Amino acid sequence: MTDKELKNLKDNLWHAADVLRAGAHLAANKYGQPILGLIFLRYADILFKRHTAEINAEFEKYKGTRMEKSLKEIAIEKCGFFLPECAYYDFINNAPDDAKKAVLVKKAMEAIEKENPKLEGVLPKEVYGGLVPEEEPELLSKIVRIFKDIPENSNLDIFGEIYEYFLGNFALAEGKDGGTFYTPATVVRYMVEVLNPEPGDKKFLDPACGSGGMFVQAARYMHAHNASKAEQMKFRCYGVEKEPDTVKLAKMNLLLNNVRGEITEANSFYSDPYNAVGQFDYVMANPPFNVDEVVFDKVKDDARFNTYGVPRNKSKSTKKESDKKETVPNANYLWIGYFATALKETGKAALVMANSASDAGGSEYEIRKKLIEEGVISQMVTLPSNMFSSVTLPATLWFFDKQKCHTDKKDKILFIDARNVFTQVDRAHRKFSDEQIKNLGIITRLYNGDEQAFVNLIEEYKANLEKAPEVSDDKEIMPKSYWQTQIDWLNERFPEGKYHDVIGLCKAAKLDGEDGIIDQDYSLNAGRYVGVVIEDDGMTAEEFKAEMLSLNSELEKLNGEARSLEEQISENLMELLGK
Repeated sequence: MTDKELKNLKDNLWHAADVLRAGAHLAANKYGQPILGLIFLRYADILFKRHTAEINAEFEKYKGTRMEKSLKEIAIEKCGFFLPECAYYDFINNAPDDAKKAVLVKKAMEAIEKENPKLEGVLPKEVYGGLVPEEEPELLSKIVRIFKDIPENSNLDIFGEIYEYFLGNFALAEGKDGGTFYTPATVVRYMVEVLNPEPGDKKFLDPACGSGGMFVQAARYMHAHNASKAEQMKFRCYGVEKEPDTVKLAKMNLLLNNVRGEITEANSFYSDPYNAVGQFDYVMANPPFNVDEVVFDKVKDDARFNTYGVPRNKSKSTKKESDKKETVPNANYLWIGYFATALKETGKAALVMANSASDAGGSEYEIRKKLIEEGVISQMVTLPSNMFSSVTLPATLWFFDKQKCHTDKKDKILFIDARNVFTQVDRAHRKFSDEQIKNLGIITRLYNGDEQAFVNLIEEYKANLEKAPEVSDDKEIMPKSYWQTQIDWLNERFPEGKYHDVIGLCKAAKLDGEDGIIDQDYSLNAGRYVGVVIEDDGMTAEEFKAEMLSLNSELEKLNGEARSLEEQISENLMELLGK
């Protein structure tokens, strides 16, 4: 299936959500569950059918022998689960278009969970009764038929893409509430691009995992970079999520994307299901910002949080006068400390954080200072605004690298200001394009000395330029001018194919020295270091100021000459009129 065909399929399937919204007796934030559940049923049906002949052949081969196995045992070995006949998609689709359809879907999901204990409690069995309203009892049948349109010969990978597509659209539709379970895929892809995770026996942690998008994108990155299937299967993820419905979304997401791991329902502040300290190769997360209700006594003795320090107000004030328990004034630095302590000595982390954390004072300042001086923080990236459905202001990406402490970059941090690098989706939302992710990612590669990556990317763009049309009316097919723009963007900023600071974009800031990190009071705000470019003229802020002062002086001179001219004209007119 081509990219264009897949896009058309996604758009057609999204029609199901529109049908559901129009007719279902469900709350606005609940219509995602039944849709995603049907995607899973269709996936399970197609996957099981692909192995049916193989399963039956092995059953007949050993039937009546000492090696005899049940169909269920063989199925689990061959495709990872067993699908009972009542869960076949055709069985549900071909049933009458009445209220009993919801009962059939529920029974199908119950049977799948019974036969496959790892799916127990995951499928949204109870929601389908609301999809057969009296005024339109055939509504559920309409939606079931829409997902029947997914071809049976489809690459199974597309189910993961379809699932992620729906998660993203649901998040946009739900606005702020959608942001609690979904981080925009292009932001996550950039985070993974910078982390550059290695395949093999690696452990990933996301202590605020939402629907599991961090794990999915990490797995896809390794797949795209030619990691063998055997190496990919060694990768395991460990997620923590406190919302029960979101846990279900995450478990289905992992199954549909063939990502192995565990999702635990828990509150990460008060529970440590994986004994996280020093255990993980990679940590990725977009935790909730500015939480102010964490009880201090419950975290003060936890090594995940107190290694670098627990944020605390000098006044030890509580949130409410009536509440006698001291709370952490802001949990942003609880998360930051947690991510750093969870890493192995060779580990890396990427996290989304509120911009305010970059300059936070008080006890947060002391935590940040310690992290900087130990050399844990490797990179800071300021994102454009409107990248998230839940917040409009720009957020910041923090990157940790425990190995950096033992290199000549220990006392340096790479700052990138990406606020002007984005693609407008609609009036309220932005994203990174594929090329913007690669272009920003290459800055990190060059900084780390990988100059061949720059050469390879330029060659990739030149190859695309060669085969691109002069003009294109198809949004999916970029013309030559687009690829030339990408080449120019890279060559103009890094003409020698080597890293150097670029005003308004990136700077490798030192700890010491004039305008260094210490001089900037340990701020991690990229804008303090990279400077500002006046886009229209390519000038720095200092150059722009000088130019404005010069122009102002010239303007004053011209205004003076104009006043003299006016006076002269007035005098001449008076003479002509004899006055």
